[in-house]
This record gives sequence, C-alpha cells and structure tokens, in this order.
Amino acid sequence: MENTLQGAVSDSSTSGSGSAAISSADTPGSQTSSDSMPNSKDNEKGKFKRLAKMEKFRKKQAAQNQQKAVGGSQKEKNVKAAATKPKPKAAVAVTAPKGEKKDMSQPMAESYDPTAVEASWYEWWVKQKFFEPKTGSNGEISPKGKFVVAAPPPSVTDKLHIGHALFISVQDALVRWNRMRGLTTLFIGGTDHAGIATQTVFEKRVWKAEKKTRHDYGREAFVNKIWEWKNEYGSAILNQMRRLGTSFDWSRERFTLDETLTRATRETFVRLFDDGVIYRSNRLVNWCHTLNTALSNLEVKEKELTGRTLLNVTGYPSEEKFEFGVLVHFAYEVEDSDERIIVATTRVETMVGDTAIAVNPNDERYKHLHGKFVRHPFINRRIPIITDAEAADMEFGTGAVKITPAHDFNDWEVGKRNNLQFINILNEDGTYNDNAGPYKGMLRFHVRRKIVEDLKEKGLYVETTDNPMIIPICSMTGDVIEPLMKPQWWVECKTLAEPAIQAVHDGELEIAPSRTEKEWFRWLEGIKDWCISRQLWWGHRIPAYFVNIVGQSNDPCDTTFWVAGRDLDEATRRAKAKFPGVDFELEQDPDVLDTWFSSGLWPFAVMGWPENTEDFEKFFPTTFMETGWDILFFWVTRMVMLGIYLTGKSPFSKVFCHAMIRDAHGRKMSKSLGNGIDPIDIISGISLEELYVKLEAGNLDPKEVVKAKAGQKKDFPSGIPECGTDALRFSLCAYPIANVDVKLDIQRVDGYRKFCNKLWNATRFALSKLEDGFVPLAEATLTGNESLAEKWILHRLNIAARDTNAAMAEMNLMTATTAIHGFWLYDLCDVYIEYIKPITTPDADPSARRSAQQTLYTCLDEGLKLLHPFMPFVTEELWQRLPRRSSESATSICIASYPEPRSDYDDSKVEADFEIAMNIAKAGRSLAADYNVLSKSTFYISNSNEASYAHTASQANGISALIKGCQSITALKPGESAPAGCAVFSINDEVAMHLLVRGQVDIDREVAKLEGKVSKTLKLKSGLEAKVSAPKYADIVPAEVREANSAKLSNYDAEVDALQNAIKTFLALKGDY
Repeated sequence: MENTLQGAVSDSSTSGSGSAAISSADTPGSQTSSDSMPNSKDNEKGKFKRLAKMEKFRKKQAAQNQQKAVGGSQKEKNVKAAATKPKPKAAVAVTAPKGEKKDMSQPMAESYDPTAVEASWYEWWVKQKFFEPKTGSNGEISPKGKFVVAAPPPSVTDKLHIGHALFISVQDALVRWNRMRGLTTLFIGGTDHAGIATQTVFEKRVWKAEKKTRHDYGREAFVNKIWEWKNEYGSAILNQMRRLGTSFDWSRERFTLDETLTRATRETFVRLFDDGVIYRSNRLVNWCHTLNTALSNLEVKEKELTGRTLLNVTGYPSEEKFEFGVLVHFAYEVEDSDERIIVATTRVETMVGDTAIAVNPNDERYKHLHGKFVRHPFINRRIPIITDAEAADMEFGTGAVKITPAHDFNDWEVGKRNNLQFINILNEDGTYNDNAGPYKGMLRFHVRRKIVEDLKEKGLYVETTDNPMIIPICSMTGDVIEPLMKPQWWVECKTLAEPAIQAVHDGELEIAPSRTEKEWFRWLEGIKDWCISRQLWWGHRIPAYFVNIVGQSNDPCDTTFWVAGRDLDEATRRAKAKFPGVDFELEQDPDVLDTWFSSGLWPFAVMGWPENTEDFEKFFPTTFMETGWDILFFWVTRMVMLGIYLTGKSPFSKVFCHAMIRDAHGRKMSKSLGNGIDPIDIISGISLEELYVKLEAGNLDPKEVVKAKAGQKKDFPSGIPECGTDALRFSLCAYPIANVDVKLDIQRVDGYRKFCNKLWNATRFALSKLEDGFVPLAEATLTGNESLAEKWILHRLNIAARDTNAAMAEMNLMTATTAIHGFWLYDLCDVYIEYIKPITTPDADPSARRSAQQTLYTCLDEGLKLLHPFMPFVTEELWQRLPRRSSESATSICIASYPEPRSDYDDSKVEADFEIAMNIAKAGRSLAADYNVLSKSTFYISNSNEASYAHTASQANGISALIKGCQSITALKPGESAPAGCAVFSINDEVAMHLLVRGQVDIDREVAKLEGKVSKTLKLKSGLEAKVSAPKYADIVPAEVREANSAKLSNYDAEVDALQNAIKTFLALKGDY
C-alpha cells in the first residue's frame, strides 16, 4: 500500500489496474454475480450487550437478596456509601483465607480492579513454596542450570522508595522468567541494619518524643530500643516488598545483624586482621560533628557553589550564616626578615593548624627562602618553608600554599612526603582544642570569623575573592564535613583490588552496561585504603581488643597491642599467646564496623559462609547483581574484592547497573522537593491532601515541608491515581534502564493500568466465546484446520516468544516488554479477536468456530505466560480462569513453562498474505473516516485476478470485523465493477477497496481533494523515476530495492489512474446530486 490512504471515486471501466471506478448508472445492478457477504458483527454486538446486561441484572438480584438476608435498607446504605465513595468500583473482589487459593469459579468482575486482583495470590504462592528452589530427587540442580540472586538489602527502618521498586521489578522479572524456563532459581532477600541512617533517625525520634539522647539510655538499653524499633518497622518494608510481588524465598530471609551475618562479619575481620590486610592507624577521616562519627564517601554529598554564598550550618542558630565560596588571602611574615609570603585558603580557620608553607622548587621568587621559616601570628610556632612540586603550582595564585596536614586530605599527603608535623586543632564536637591557642573552646565557624578579624588587626589580611568550590555535606544531618585525624581501623585495599580487576579482564565477571567497565578499572586502580570504624552503637561492634598491659602505657594507635577474636574467649587466648607471662586487661573497641563492611559479605554470607553449608556449595557463586550505578564502587566492588579474597570466587558472574530514577522533569527525587514517590502510593493511589499528611509526619524541616508541598501540588494536583503493582512493575521494566537516568511519568504508569484493563476485557470477552464445556486440545500443535488469521496470530505469538526470550537473555527488559505489549495490544486484541468475531457466532461453521476457539485459547494461555514475569498478579488471576490442557501439570502460572518459539508456528508467507487483509481493513477505515460514513457502511473489494479474488473473498468477513460500522463487504470477481458512487483506495496493482458514498459527499470539495492527491502522487512518482534513471542505478542499487521501486511505480500509476477517473466521474455525476 503506497503513500497515504487515498480516497477516490472511480469508474468501473478499469479493473486490471486494481482500481475500480464509478459507472454513471443510477442503480447498483452492475454487481452481477459477485459474492455478497453481509456482516453479522452488529448482531453479535447486540447479543454480547444483552448478555452483559443480564449478568448485571443477576448480580444486582444477588446483592439485593444478600441485603435482605442480613437486614437493613440497601437504599440507605447505598446513599451512605455514595457519600464516602463518590466513585464506587465496578469490580468485585474474589478473596480467600490467608494462604488459600482464590475460588475462580465465581463470576468474573466486569472491570479490572488492581486491589481486587492482587488480593490473596501472594500468600498462596508463598504457602505453596513456589518461590523455593526446585531441585532433583537427590537435591541436584536442574539440568537447565541455576539462576541465583541475592537482592540488595534495603535499610531495615526505611520505607520502600522508587529505586527499590526498580531493582525489585527488574530482578523479579528475570527470576520469574528463569523459574518458568525450568532453571533452579533462588531469590534471597533481606534487610540491612544501615548503622548511621538507622541510629540517626532513631535518635531524632527519641529526642522529639522524650527529649533524651542515647547517652541518657546507655549503650545496651539504647541498642535494645533500636531492636524493638527494627522489629516493628523492619516488617513494614518487607511487607512492601511482598506487595510488589517479589518472589523471595522467605525461608532464607536475612538481616545484616542476624546470627548468620554476624558470624560471617566477625570471621572476615579476624581473617583480614591476621593477614595484615586490616591495620590500625591515626589518619584523616570524613568527620561529622553532629553525628560524632566518621563517614564513608557515600554518606558525603557535594554541594556546589558558584561563588560567595552565606549558609546556615547544622548545630548553629538558624539565623546565623557563614561565608563559603571565597578565598581569603593573608600573609605570613618571614622569620628574621621584613618579607611576607601571601597564601590563600577557602578554610582560613584551619591556619591555626598550619605546619608548612610549600613553594615550587623551580619558582625563582622563592628560591632565596628555601629552608627558612615564617612565624605563626597567633601561635608560638615556627613554620618551615618547604619545596614540593606537586603541592605548589607556580601559575596558580602566588605560587605559595599553606599546608595543614591534620585537616586536609591533600595536605596529609604533603605532610607524609615531607615528614611534617601533624597538629589536630579540633575536638570531636566541632570546638577547637588546646592546640588552637587563643581559639580554644570556640566553634570552628566562629573561629573562621574571628581569625579574619585578628588578621586585619595585625595587618596580615590581604583580600577576600570569589571562588567556585564544592563543600562536603553530611547526607544525614546537613553538617559540613571536616577532615579529622582519628585512630581507626583500615583495610589495605590494593591487595583486594587487584584480583577484582583481573576478574573482569579474564571474563570471570562482566560489568554492564559496558561503559561502566572503564569506571570499574579507573576506580579500583586508584583505590585508597578504606576506613571501617564508625563511632556508633548500632551495628557490628568491632571484634578487636586492646591489650592493656598492667604497668605499661602503650599507644592505642599501634596495631601491635591489639588482638582480634571471634569472641572474648578467643581474644583472651590470643592475647596470652602474644604477651605470655604478663598481666593485662582486654578492652574491646567501642566502635562498630562500617555498614558496607558487612554488606560486602552479603552474596556469600546469606548462604551460610563461613560454614560450608549445603546452600553455599549448591548456590554460590550467585548469577548476577543488579543495582544502581551510584553504589557500584561503594558496595559492588567491595563484594567482589571480599568475595574473591575470602572464597576464591567472584560472588556473581555479571553486574548490571540500572539507571537513576528521576521525576518527570528530570530532577533527582528528594523529600525536600516533594517529588519523591512512594511506590505504594502509585500502587494504591493517594490524594494530594494525604500526600501533605505524609510530609508533615516525616522529619523534614518546616521550611522544607512548605517547599515540598508546593512541588507536590504542581506535579500531582489531583493526587496519584491507583495504578496497581502490575502496572508499576511493567512501567519500570519498560524504561531504558541501562541509561544513566530515567524520568518516571505517573501518566505512563496509569497508561499501563489501562493496558491491564485491556487484558481483563479481552480475556473476559474471549472466555465468553469459548462457551461452557470448552476443552482445549492436549497440546498446542497445529491441527491443519487453521485459517489464515489463525496461522497469522500464531506466527505473531511465535515472534513475541522469540523476541522476548532473546531480550530477557540479554537483560534487555525494555525490548521484552515492547514485544509482549505489542502482541497483546496490536496483534491479539486489535486484530485477531476482532477478526474472529464472525467465526465464533453460533451460526458460524462449527469446524471453523472450534478451530478459532482453540487458537484463541492458545494465544490467551501463552500470552499470559509471556507476560507473567512482569505482571504476576493479573496474569495469575486470568490464567486461573482458563480451562486447562490435559498435558498442563502446573497449578500456578508462576511455575508453568515459559513459551518458547516453535518451528511449526513460523510462517512468513502467512504474515505477508494476512498483511493484505489488514491493509484492506485499514483502507476501509480510512475511507469511512475521509467521507464520514461511520455507520452502516457498504464496501466492495475489486480484484484483477482469480488468486486475489479467492484471497479477499475468504477474508471478507474478518476484514469487516476490523472496520467499525461496516454493514457489509463484498469481494468482486475479476471483471466485476463496484456500483456507482464508490470512493476507492488502491491497495496494490491487484486489489482496491471501494466505499459506497453516493449521496453523502460534497462533490466540489471531493474533486479538489482528489486533484491534490493526484498532484502529490505524480510528484512522488517523478522523484522515484529520477532515482531509477540515475547513472549506474542498476549496478549500485541492490536487486530487492530495485524490485520494490518498480512495484512502487506500478502502484503510483494505478493510483493516478483511479484518482483521475474518479474526478471525471464525480464531474460527470455532479448534476445528479
């Protein structure tokens, strides 16, 4: 079919070209002996409507009878219900006792209701142990292999957010797909204790409710109180995971502070300590003065400033602001000289801890000062002028740099290289200590102001200039992070990183998308040692003990005087062996381990490591790890490093990094913006007022609440509609999640809820066509009685199965969802179900009806299975309503066999033949729309040869079903003409579609329209003729392209002939209108 849909009125004198035209006869008597096929579609619709009304009536009667049985006025209750629920749901929930299967013999609800559909199934799945790994009689893995995933554990006291929903949707779809394919699958879930986050949130709540701190409780009582909180809220997030349909094996649920993970964490620390990989050192850490703990880089956010900015700082009065984004220039006086060296700093308050001035050894301006000193203006300290080419850039500023080794990460390295003094000037609470001289006891940012004043007083202040910069912010408290020297436990990472790098080089571990692989190498090749100490109470207490020898005063920073033990008894034995014959006391380190330390053991610790358990032997290594790219280096690399070191194997064979979820505007989701979306709110729906209530109940600052409410009102003026779990899962999987960012649009999710409704209605209608007592064939093999439409839909089903399986194997879920969505919506619902309506009427040929019914059943059965990994609830509900093949042994769709492509369904010729029928239907719909003949429309199909006539005649009934308002359609034999007054659409040079429009069109308007189409077609023809006439066309252009172009030229000629003849006929008939 070439060009756009061309409507024309034609003259029947031409038939060989495939275009018919109008004769000027006043009656349609020229139809001669054509095969007239009136459509029974309207009758079928009427029958279906009557059945639907009857079903409504029966339900109404049943409801009234039930009301009479319990007493009371139904009318009064309806009025009350209307007041509370202005939009009552049409669906009727089919429920079951917890863990029991729904009774699907009850009548099917008239419309899709996600709440009703999703009820009860999950508990039944769990009770039936469908999610537990299936092994052979001797416990062996399936011959098809295994698929094992240890899902990233969310924070135990957190609420599920949309990032969680993404990884659950993706991972669970892959797990369910592999389970249905017959692999032994294991999906392990659990939660993380999230040390800093949990303790911070809990301390805020305790203070808000009781005005108490953790110190008021004491360590043991405080930790017990958090455990109580965990037991309450931990179950909440797990229930949310169940709500998402996550097919975890709940018998293997883990928590990073449970006995299994605790044993693994202690074992790891002791092994690494014994091997010298863990060591004690007094080094710089990211320190949060509000939390009084060191932080990992992951817990530090970067705040970018473009220049001078006044900011509030956590721990100071809200009305007090401090200057950031500037360079303060000041001078140091050279000892025994009238010279000065000018330096600049973004943190002038740290100059109290300066222990050197660095210059470039090649800088002529300062060569005469090499080895000399400057005097500190406020502390009795001589500061050496040193040469360091790495620290001092001759082209930047004055070329001289102040060095504060104890309070700057770069200066730390300078101090190490040059053996400088490291002077700590800060207490843990953010005040200055004894080393700060006159500033002792002052808060750090008060010192910032005071020092500038004092420099001015001494004449040493030079100027303050704008300086774009990034300041480190605590993600938990908003406090400005300070580099601080603390004696901590560190992991020497180079030893661990090299095997992790090699695993990717050797192909043992694949990183996807491939662009992430470069970052993997870059980060691991430049990896720094890892501080694993945290000054908290909630977490794994470090199993290290200081040996306090009686009568000695030893340095706690010296690893020599520490022992590690899996418990106190082992530590005591080790201490006695290390220090024989002396009296000592053991003091356990009060700190806890970084949460990422225990999380790094997750994939193998959940299997029971370090014990050689059956699960560890059978299921480790896992298959893959899917997570956000933002924690690739903070978590995934550590799992790989520790996994290889401790087990000798990479903990998984593939890492897939998914996108970051942003809002519809591309903004990062955050509570303060009001654009953070709770997945449960998408599933259940929520009003704008309820969103406000949730904001107010949180921990946001009142100012941020106001800002967040404004954001919510803008994005969700009417709240969030109820979309259901299936729509949310499908929507998340349908995004290009391998990209860096994904914009979540609630309207798109709601669109997939409408798709669920389409599935519901299609299945409901199809079941009405299967009739009572329908029994599907034992196997889905072809019988040889299938019509063209049946062969076509089975071919399309085959393509969907092929494309979906291929995409899932590549973890390309967007392509998989596209293939399934296209099959259901565009092939099955829009075409096949409509096409077979005339065949499935009671008066249709019984043999054809039975064959169409079997094919319809196959499409429903296989189509629901294709869709199940993405939409587990609605597919189970609908599949359970289908009759079963005698060969089907599965009691649930989640353990049924996943569709695979079949050679007997593959038929490209059928697709080409059926495409002609669909093009005829499209032409009919276009003609009806163009001429506004939208009801009781009469069509004729002209054919230039017997083959095309046989084809169109056999498909006429089905074609009519695809054209809304079609009253009849007639296939014309070669040489027969369409009646007078028909508009025509040329399908190809053999077939044309005619619509009877006589008496229903404005001739002048139609003539003008046709003349425009002639002009457009001639222009297209001319352009193509120029191409085919080009020099060396036959030599350069492939044969298939030349053949297609020849067909196009032939079709252009046919169209122009039909259009011009139609114009002549319109003009000739003008006087008759």
